[in-house]
Amino acid sequence: MKIALIGYGKMGKAIEEIALEKGHEIVLKIDIKNANEFTKENILKADAAIEFTGPHSAFDNVIKCLEFGVPIVCGSTGWLEKFDEVKHFCNKQNGTFIYSSNYSIGVNLFFELNTYLAKLMNNHIEYNVMLEEIHHTQKKDAPSGTAITLAEQVLQHIASKKKWVNHISDNAEELEIISERIDPAPGTHKIKYQSPIDDIEIIHTAHNRKGFAGGAVLATEFAATHKGIFTMKDVLGL
Repeated sequence: MKIALIGYGKMGKAIEEIALEKGHEIVLKIDIKNANEFTKENILKADAAIEFTGPHSAFDNVIKCLEFGVPIVCGSTGWLEKFDEVKHFCNKQNGTFIYSSNYSIGVNLFFELNTYLAKLMNNHIEYNVMLEEIHHTQKKDAPSGTAITLAEQVLQHIASKKKWVNHISDNAEELEIISERIDPAPGTHKIKYQSPIDDIEIIHTAHNRKGFAGGAVLATEFAATHKGIFTMKDVLGL
């Protein structure tokens, strides 16, 4: 498969390494220095594109790929206020768009575990739930996209919580997300249920970027052979 990398930072390089190991070809690498090469002619050399940039550019990059008819896998976070606009445009173009706040297979299994645990805990009002997330200091957004996904899953199933906040709160209806930025820290996410009697915690800790990169390549293989809007839940058959 021929892949275009939109964003060639640490994550882009990790994706490239795994893609090459799996026998794929990288036909285009776009970063700030050569943004002018992000043209229709160049992107059409690829069977699919992987977008890992940042909140400032993700939306435009995704729209551009869909406009040019190239399946796009996006891992950038912090831009989801325009997510519905992308979905509408993708459907209009009969394109392919895959989005996940985290492409790690382990994290996506963790998402399923988080949802199941929240369903179990809903009737046990003696437990209060909160989230913690730790990333490296270069992480551009806080809370992380993964933490927001985890929080939204909790909100869907814990009736006592009405919204998430990114600070300590004494409002029982607010779900706390505490964000820390420490080097080196590829990513840790913790969901903690606390009662006067005991605590229940589930934790996912990433040791490096390989899990994220491997999942992104897997999603790109899926994108190259499917039409529509998908998540890693579809890619992994969950």
